[in-house]
Amino acid sequence: MKYRLLVVDIDGTLLGSEGGISAEDKEALAAAQRAGVKVCLSTGRASQGCRWIVDELSLDGYHVFFDGALVSGPDKELYVEPLGRKVVKEVVDFVRKNDIYLELYSATDYFVEWENWATEIHRNYFKLEPMVVDFAELGSGEKFIKGGLITRDAEEVAKAKSFRNRFDRSLRFSVARSPAYPGVEFINVLAPEVSKGKALTALASHLGVSLSEVMAIGDGTNDISLLSIAGLAVAMGNAPDEVKAVAHRVTDDVGRSGVAAAVKKFLL
Repeated sequence: MKYRLLVVDIDGTLLGSEGGISAEDKEALAAAQRAGVKVCLSTGRASQGCRWIVDELSLDGYHVFFDGALVSGPDKELYVEPLGRKVVKEVVDFVRKNDIYLELYSATDYFVEWENWATEIHRNYFKLEPMVVDFAELGSGEKFIKGGLITRDAEEVAKAKSFRNRFDRSLRFSVARSPAYPGVEFINVLAPEVSKGKALTALASHLGVSLSEVMAIGDGTNDISLLSIAGLAVAMGNAPDEVKAVAHRVTDDVGRSGVAAAVKKFLL
């Protein structure tokens, strides 16, 4: 078999507007595993919010979380690229002065200073329970892997733009979307060198798999670095043109089990 590692994005790829994994996609991924292919998730989501997906698909290996800032498995972290402590302090000062809602994530917890409509999305859809804290009390020993901004109206978009303008040289930003929440942008705030592609390189090296033996499936602009280095890059039918442009193949959209269609056609 030419491809030994299958890397699959979650939102817009495995999960559509209904928030569940189709029976066809489940069976296709199970068939890939039975054929000896390692299956890895690659997502902008926090690791805590993926446990139910990992369990539902019976995946027991390493996965890429936080848009590439963390690669971890059941027992250890394989690769991590956290936010710098100095820039975290600057970020906290800036959002407080400008009344901007911010999320901070460690490998195990999700922190906010107050709850709003965005925390309800995390609680109800991503299955993440926030810890409401004073950011200043978290201490210098806490390792933050990702920050997050969420926007759905003009005021929030303007605040997010001011944040990005302030930190464009010291942080990296990637925008993720979910079919379940059209019109909402989830802006990942990351260390400058973070990408799904870099995380895949670390994972493949650890597994002894060459990048030419990797098949990757994704739909978002944050998947471009992943698709750009995979031996076989497959874009979802619902992906924007800029994502399809870097892919070798295009499959059906998420609502028509595009993952299963790609696995059956190109892998099995």
